[in-house]
Amino acid sequence: MVLSKTASESDVSVHSTFASRYVRASLPRFKMPENSIPKEAAFQIINDELMLDGNPRLNLASFVTTWMEPECDKLIIASINKNYVDMDEYPVTTELQNRCVNMIAHLFNAPLGDSETAVGVGTVGSSEAIMLAGLAFKRKWQNKRKAEGKPYDNPNIVTGANVQVCWEKFARYFEVELKEVKLSDGYYVMDPEKAVQMVDENTICVAAILGSTLNGEFEDVKLLNDLLVEKNKSTGWDTPIHVDAASGGFIAPFIYPELEWDFRLPLVKSINVSGHKYGLVYAGIGWVIWRNKEDLPEELIFHINYLGADQPTFTLNFSKGSSQVIAQYYQLIRLGYEDNSLHNEFEVSDMLRRFGWIVPAYTMPPDAQHVTVLRVVIREDFSRTLAERLVIDIGKVLHELETLPSRISAKIVLANEEKDAVAAGKEKKDVQNETREIITAWRKLVVQRKKLNGVC
Repeated sequence: MVLSKTASESDVSVHSTFASRYVRASLPRFKMPENSIPKEAAFQIINDELMLDGNPRLNLASFVTTWMEPECDKLIIASINKNYVDMDEYPVTTELQNRCVNMIAHLFNAPLGDSETAVGVGTVGSSEAIMLAGLAFKRKWQNKRKAEGKPYDNPNIVTGANVQVCWEKFARYFEVELKEVKLSDGYYVMDPEKAVQMVDENTICVAAILGSTLNGEFEDVKLLNDLLVEKNKSTGWDTPIHVDAASGGFIAPFIYPELEWDFRLPLVKSINVSGHKYGLVYAGIGWVIWRNKEDLPEELIFHINYLGADQPTFTLNFSKGSSQVIAQYYQLIRLGYEDNSLHNEFEVSDMLRRFGWIVPAYTMPPDAQHVTVLRVVIREDFSRTLAERLVIDIGKVLHELETLPSRISAKIVLANEEKDAVAAGKEKKDVQNETREIITAWRKLVVQRKKLNGVC
């Protein structure tokens, strides 16, 4: 006979959370409970309530990243207890932040010398980044006005009416007049000409948006810069530009590298970007980069030493986690710059033939020959079933191409081999032979991968 025992109410914890009295009885919502409860019960109560939240992956209204690779998740968990501001205790984390700042500055074409480091800082998002950039503009404008003996109590900033609410917060919190360029039917971003007309001697900067929250559209920063240069010449002012690249900063350099919106334009003095949007990091990371040291007034930088060595800091927050900074560095080195030129349309066309599809690839006529096109002609007998099959096969091809080294990488390898050969006194290979070797090597790799994957 098995003897049984009834657990008393004084037991410290229970094995079955769902059978626990702590779950059956409601807890006070707005006051701390009188007594502690088992950790399993606390977890279950909170977990059950969170089930009523929406699924982040299905939240198509947000720009914020909701998925990262498991390897990065591990790094985040491993560093979740590190305080970002404790630079003396966590020097490697500080170094990773500095690397991110410099990588982003180079991405935005900051005019840095060979040994010059970028000026910037990681923030909790673009809202804090914009506050910091705005403060720098306001203080620099005030210093200039004081030196000239002019009033400095009525600063303003010119933006489009399509700006994110953080610009309104900056204006209200830091007592800056917000002058908004109204939108018009069919033109849903700031009109550069209207913006420049609104600039006066009290304008601390004009804010341009690279990726409007409303429709994702880029404002014409190049035109704004050119118009503002002319107005500055005629008035003697030096009104600068800030680019709010929260959404577009991690898109434009890769998809539109020829687009001039960043530090290539002389009046662009600072840029913010959201790491937790198209920087592909979970919520809680943004960046602000200044053109050079002169654009960030020294008096805004604080120096503290009670955590160890002297630590310069220019943030609105102080303590915060290091996880997002580390995650940003992971994404920058994991993805690299080459993500828009790994493979080309000719490779897609070639690999689609294995599935029976004949999809031609060709370049456009002169002066547009850099554009390559894949053409699919949809005729009456092209059924929905065939269309779905084509989309599936294209997906397979793109997935397989992602696992293959790029032709650009192959060219770099061959170029390095050629340098070694020249140094050894060997004859330089001609362009045709080099191209032939690249194609041959790449096709061999495709065939090998095809055998390994069993694709037919």
